[in-house]
Amino acid sequence: MKRLALKGLLLFTITALPTSALAAADLVIATDAPPKSMNPHAYSSDANLSYMSNFFDGLLQRKSPDGKLAPALATGWERVDGVTWKFTLREGVKFHNGNAFDSADVKFTFTRMKDPKFSKLLNIANSIEAIETPDAYTVIFKTKKPVPWFANTMHQNFIVDKESSENRDSGDYNTRPIGTGAYTFVEWVKGSYIRMQANPDYWEGEPKYKTVDIRPITEESTRFAALAGKQVDIVNGVPVTLYDKIQNMPHIELISQAARRAIYMDITNKPGTPFEDIRVRQAIAHAINEEQIIEKVMRGQATLAHQVPDVPTIGYDETLKRLDYNPEKAKQLLKDAGYPDGFEITIAGPNDRYINDEKICEAVAKYLAKIGLKVNLDVKPKSIFFDEISEFKHHFYLIGWFDGSFDFGRSAEKLLHTPDPDKGMGVYNGTYYSNSDIDNMIIESSSIIDFKEREEALQTVNRKSVEDVAWIPLHYQQDIFAVIKGKGIKFTPRSDRWIVVKEIM
Repeated sequence: MKRLALKGLLLFTITALPTSALAAADLVIATDAPPKSMNPHAYSSDANLSYMSNFFDGLLQRKSPDGKLAPALATGWERVDGVTWKFTLREGVKFHNGNAFDSADVKFTFTRMKDPKFSKLLNIANSIEAIETPDAYTVIFKTKKPVPWFANTMHQNFIVDKESSENRDSGDYNTRPIGTGAYTFVEWVKGSYIRMQANPDYWEGEPKYKTVDIRPITEESTRFAALAGKQVDIVNGVPVTLYDKIQNMPHIELISQAARRAIYMDITNKPGTPFEDIRVRQAIAHAINEEQIIEKVMRGQATLAHQVPDVPTIGYDETLKRLDYNPEKAKQLLKDAGYPDGFEITIAGPNDRYINDEKICEAVAKYLAKIGLKVNLDVKPKSIFFDEISEFKHHFYLIGWFDGSFDFGRSAEKLLHTPDPDKGMGVYNGTYYSNSDIDNMIIESSSIIDFKEREEALQTVNRKSVEDVAWIPLHYQQDIFAVIKGKGIKFTPRSDRWIVVKEIM
């Protein structure tokens, strides 16, 4: 314990150093979003998980570029039966404070994740009925119901040290991460940068870059200036509006790839509203010229979406096609549904969450006005908008989604199933869309263990959602990164957009 206390004092001394006393970092990365906490379970946002992936490990990991599950703190795993999962842990791993990693840390982590005081990852944590640790390197999870995608989330449920965490002050726990990750924490100057240092004892080997600064730069023009002035080596989140200008800079390599996040319009079928009639939902889908939105609003930096799940997700169906742009057909469908003169409709959405989100809403509004609908726009900051979604305030809104578990079953439970808080179903189904056939298919798919059979079942759910116009897919965002040339940096973007520094060569 004296050794532990000494290391803690040393770490505190390092973090207390003034910025001027720190040497220049070997690698500087600019991102478009800051961390909100150094507690790995405090937020489920992509941005926060990206930072945490450098300080912590999960039982499993997803490696660039394909994102397939691979061993991490667990060397093996299996689904024993419908509700039982067994993980064999890696031996010889140590936390950054020198404490040895074992099954007690895993049990502590998932138990703590059930507490809203420490965690927002309640969905996966509360699915667990019991955790058994028959020995120091075996963990057995029993879930309350079948959770086929349980292992698929184990790359983002980061493991913390039981001994140092259970009695730590919450302020310290939220600002000074102690994990088993490839990098140890040095300093966090909020609004400026996070500095980290390579872990020489990392179980996968010490990473290439010894010291790394990650600078959250939310303002697009400031990120551009940092890039133009060679103040950063890598930029995550190149602004679409500045793509052409940056592309012409000789010292910069641009990397653009289709993102996993689908942008779509969520729509209700609530009885007593015009949207109850599928012809109305079809009319709205036919009215939107998404190809023009990609060309004009997204500057070509987006990929047409025919469905919400993306290619790597179990349940993606390559045969699906979106309803085509056909405003005349849209007008006829409205007439057939009893709305020859249209009706009043509100388009809601955030104005600070997705690429050009407000402009997309404005474009959709123009298309719907052309088929005779009387359109109101209600866009606002995400901090307000997402609260309204949880209160079922809107019937039609823009939103984005990609599933970190790579499994459409999890998405369907959250987005498509009729809201049922007691069962944890439909928690993000903000329009209160409801289809009993889809509900039953989602439940039935959760008990299927055979991969091929489960994939087919989820494709059926996916097809049904498209046929019923449960949502109107628009596009997949484009992830755009910039790398300074001439420094020998080998950077391959991940499909989840995380910046995992150990993967940069």
